[in-house]
Amino acid sequence: MTLQTIADRVGVSRMTVSNAFSRPDQLSPTLRDRILAVADELGYVGPDPAARALAKGTTGAVGILLTDSLSQAFGDEVATTFLGAIADELAPTGLGLTLLTTTAAGNVVPARDVAMDGALVYSCDPENTGVEWLMRRKMPLVFIDQDPAEGVPAVNVADRAGARAAAQHLVDLGHRRVGVVTSGIRGRHGLIDPNGTGDIIDGYVAGQRLSGWLDALTPAGVTPVIARLPHGDPDSGYQAARLLLEAAEPPTAVLCFSDALAQGVMGAAADAGLSVPDDLSVVGFDDSPAAARMRPPLTTVRQDIQSKGHAAAAALTRAIEASRTGEPALAEHLCLPADLIVRASTAAPRN
Repeated sequence: MTLQTIADRVGVSRMTVSNAFSRPDQLSPTLRDRILAVADELGYVGPDPAARALAKGTTGAVGILLTDSLSQAFGDEVATTFLGAIADELAPTGLGLTLLTTTAAGNVVPARDVAMDGALVYSCDPENTGVEWLMRRKMPLVFIDQDPAEGVPAVNVADRAGARAAAQHLVDLGHRRVGVVTSGIRGRHGLIDPNGTGDIIDGYVAGQRLSGWLDALTPAGVTPVIARLPHGDPDSGYQAARLLLEAAEPPTAVLCFSDALAQGVMGAAADAGLSVPDDLSVVGFDDSPAAARMRPPLTTVRQDIQSKGHAAAAALTRAIEASRTGEPALAEHLCLPADLIVRASTAAPRN
């Protein structure tokens, strides 16, 4: 079944049939409806997408590079909310979203080999070779939760300010024994000396949040105990909390890199017979959908995940359009607010 088959049945040119699928504004609604009805009757689904992309010089798809495996990404409410916002923003453009993992499959390197018109780089390990491949391809890019780069549009959150507010909240409540729970891909795991953290920061966001916590803790004379476990392990929050709570002087409050880690900390506290917040105050980061559902509801730092997704996708579509028209691309660096949300998981220490 071809375009010519449809053209012969309707009694129009092959180009007219092609326009019915790819340039509907060139036809009257009545003629287009008649062509599509005949195509449906004959079982024709439309021009071959690969051939159409070749003719247009576009793929109709954009990529998003993830450090996490896809199973981990879809198990994280923050990531799924973010991906959903991107898909919603892209829907009117007709662009599809291609998920790119950072691991090679045989000889295939997704960031190097997958056809796409542009890509989003989302909170990736700075040593990830996928980022380098995308940069070398000189395609339109947008960085999200990455160290901003000259000439590349970026969307970030005020992580340092949000973390500072979270730590200051604990200081103001009177906490002086404070733990930090975080995670990382490489480097040391376990209990970390806060004076030697240079080799445990393997991402822009991790560095910003640690700096924010220390901005408030250091002037108050508080030296936090840092527990760092492997990134992507669903038990990291729980195991990190056990390390902190088994110390000779356990913390009275814990700052967590994410709400997911905070949930593990609260579980470990419960298993140790501790009450949150009477025995241990817990603060998360993200204000994920789970934060308000936790018992007690979690004090956390809110980032607008949906706005971040919409802004990133909009920036990429602008960059792609600029690339097509040859216009100079605007490499805007957008920083969204991060606000402390106080709930019932924090209180003044008992001692």
